Amino acid sequence: MSLNVKSKEKKEAFFLILPSLLGMGVFFVLPFIWMLKLSFSQLTSTGEKFGVGNYVQLYSNSSFRLAAANTTKFTIISVVLIMGISLFIALMLNKNLPMKRQLRTAFIVPLVVPVASIILFFEMIFDGSGLINAIASRIGIEGVNWLSSDKTMIVVVVIYVWKNVGYNIILFWAGLQNIPIEYYEAASIDGANSFQQFSFITLIYLMPTTFFVFVISIMNSFKVFREVYILAGAYPHQSVYMLQHFMNNQFSKLDYYKLVSAAILMMIVVTVIVFMMFIVQKKISKAIGE
Repeated sequence: MSLNVKSKEKKEAFFLILPSLLGMGVFFVLPFIWMLKLSFSQLTSTGEKFGVGNYVQLYSNSSFRLAAANTTKFTIISVVLIMGISLFIALMLNKNLPMKRQLRTAFIVPLVVPVASIILFFEMIFDGSGLINAIASRIGIEGVNWLSSDKTMIVVVVIYVWKNVGYNIILFWAGLQNIPIEYYEAASIDGANSFQQFSFITLIYLMPTTFFVFVISIMNSFKVFREVYILAGAYPHQSVYMLQHFMNNQFSKLDYYKLVSAAILMMIVVTVIVFMMFIVQKKISKAIGE
């Protein structure tokens, strides 16, 4: 009787998840297989041939190398910066500060603001006749072309941090709430100072949250294309020409072979980074007994 009930429950569970499995297969698995096949295909005068020619051409393409370098630079700078800022603010919010609830709510607001409104706001600040250049001219400093120069990367990083820091703060703050206060009390009795408590308690027991925030921050860094596209168009200054620009432009040219090859390479790099973080996080969690 018990076996029949379990078998019936398994069948019901399978039929419940079947629509999701079909959707995953149709909209994710099959397109990925098609992309993988297409990335190893090339059109020639004699027809279609298979090989790694697309990847060789991609590596020798100066636009792709520029986009890959800019994307790597932006991801490293923005992720390190946003994690440091969000952790610092979360630590401050974890203390007995006035209006703590209102501050937490305020940090979430940028997540619900439309992208076009965000860009309009930052254009008012960084435009040639914007707020920063107006203040600079008042004090006798020459203005900077923030939106079409090497300084544009700074603007993009600022937009990314401003939009996403609130979500990271809430995640870090929730992680801090899960660290037992007894650990700090015991460390204080043993003579540990604030820096030692932060290094050997906070950072260690916050590692699962840090890992999650790190992965989310990387994913969000690849979504900054929307902001850059609205800010500077399909062909922005070369300092902020990202992989997403390269792929978008290949799509406009109907060069699907380069497009899917670049997408596959980007997916491999992100997967490797996340996999390495999984290994590090698992070792740390095992070391602290979680």
